[in-house]
Amino acid sequence: MLDVQLAELTGGEPDGAGAALDLVEGFDEALAHGFARLGEERVAALAGLAGALAASPLGDRMGEAVEKVSAGSIGDEHLAALAGGRAAVLGAVHDALLGRFDGALGRARATWPQTDGEPAADVPGGLLAGCRGWLRELAITGWRGVDHDLVSAVDQTIEAMLAVPALRGLAVLLDGLAAELRASCPIATMEYLPVRRWADLWTRAMLLAQSGPWGEGAEEVSGRLLPLAVDVHEHATVFRVQVHALLEPSDGSPSRLVRTSVAAAKVDTIVGTSVWRLMTGHPVLMAALAGHRGLEITGMTLLAGGDLLWREDQAAAGEPADPFATARVQLAGAVAPAVPPLDRHPVRIAEPVLLEGYTVKDDVLDLGGGTLALDLGRLPAGGPLTAELVSASTAMLGLARWDAGRWLVQPVAVQATVKKKPVVAHNGDWALGPTDPKAVKAEARAGDVVAVLRERAGRLLRR
Repeated sequence: MLDVQLAELTGGEPDGAGAALDLVEGFDEALAHGFARLGEERVAALAGLAGALAASPLGDRMGEAVEKVSAGSIGDEHLAALAGGRAAVLGAVHDALLGRFDGALGRARATWPQTDGEPAADVPGGLLAGCRGWLRELAITGWRGVDHDLVSAVDQTIEAMLAVPALRGLAVLLDGLAAELRASCPIATMEYLPVRRWADLWTRAMLLAQSGPWGEGAEEVSGRLLPLAVDVHEHATVFRVQVHALLEPSDGSPSRLVRTSVAAAKVDTIVGTSVWRLMTGHPVLMAALAGHRGLEITGMTLLAGGDLLWREDQAAAGEPADPFATARVQLAGAVAPAVPPLDRHPVRIAEPVLLEGYTVKDDVLDLGGGTLALDLGRLPAGGPLTAELVSASTAMLGLARWDAGRWLVQPVAVQATVKKKPVVAHNGDWALGPTDPKAVKAEARAGDVVAVLRERAGRLLRR
C-alpha cells in the first residue's frame, strides 16, 4: 500500500545529507556576516564547501574563489563560483531525497534534457552587470550591514529589467529580495535573520545574473487534463493557484504528472474567500476546479520541468473527473517530470500523493508502519478544508514535502465522515465562490472588496 511505501521515508535522511546541509549552513553564516571581514571560522566554512566539491567540475574554480575571497579580492566570477557550489550541494541533497521518494513509491521520473545549455535570449549586458554589482555589495556587506541606501541602489536596475521580457523573472526575484530587506531594516537590530532564505534568493539571483535565464525545453501537448491537487499561494500582493494534474496525452503516450499556475496581483485587504474573485480571467480552469471536472487541452506549451503554460483559449471543459478516483487509478503509473537545474533544492519538493487507511493524532499521520507530520500551516483561509476535517478524514490527497530534516504532508483534499455523513473537501472547491452557507453569509457581510477596488481604480483612471 502507498501508506506503507511512504512510511519508508520516515527512517531518516539519506546518508551524507546532514553533513552537506551543514556545509551550506557554514556558507550562509559567512554570507550573513559579510565577505569583507571573514574570520578564521568563516574562511574554514568556505574552504569546507570547496573541499566537498574538489573532485567535481567545480573543484578548481571553487578553490580559487575561496582563496581570492579570503584574501579580500571579491570579483563577480568568484561569487558566481561560490553560488554555483552552494547550489550544487543543495542540488545533491535534493536529488538524494527525491530519489528516495521515487524509490519508495516506485514513481517513474523523466530525465532532464542534456541539450539545453544556451541562454534563452540575448539580454542587455549592462543590466546583468548592474544586478551582479548589487549582489556583490550585499555579499561584501553581509545582511547585518544592509541599510536603506544599499537596498534602494537596485531600484533603477529592477525597473529597467522589468521592461525586458527575458529578464522579468530575475527582476521579480530581485524585487522580492529587496522588499524583504527593506521591510527588515534596520537589520542590525533584528534578533533572528532568515539566513537560509536570503542566501537561497541571493544564490539563485547570482546564477541567473551571469548571462540571463537559461533555456528550458518545451513541447506542445494535447489531451485530457485531470486535476489532482490545488495548492494555493497567498501573499500580501499576489494570489496564485497552482494545480497539480495528470495529463493523458492524445497521442497515446503514458500519462504524465504536470503543474499549471495562474496568478493575480492583489492588495492586503483582499483576503479570505474574496481572493478567488481575482481569478475571473480564468473561467474555464476555475469551473473545472470547483466542479471536479477534467479539461480538454489543445496545443498547450509544456516545459521540460513539468510546467504547463496555461491558456484559456486552448482549454475546454471536459467530463466529470473525481480527483480521488483519478489518483486511485492512475497516480501510481504516471511519469513525474524532470527537475530543472536551478529548482533542485529540498524546499521545492512538492509531490502529489494519495493516502488512505491512516489515523490522525496531534497533527501527525500514523501510517501503520511509521508516521508523517502534517503541514497544516499551508491550509488556505479561502477554502473549505480545515484542520478539523483533516483530523476526521479517512482519505487524503496531499503534497509530500521535505523541511527541517523531515518529510511532511500538506493536505489539499480529504474525504471524511462528519456527523455520520460523508464529506469531501478540496482546496479548489470555492474557485467560483463559497458554497458553505456560513461562508456565503460572511462574504456578503464583508461586501465585494474586489469589485469596490476595481470601481475606484476605474474612476482614478478616468480622471
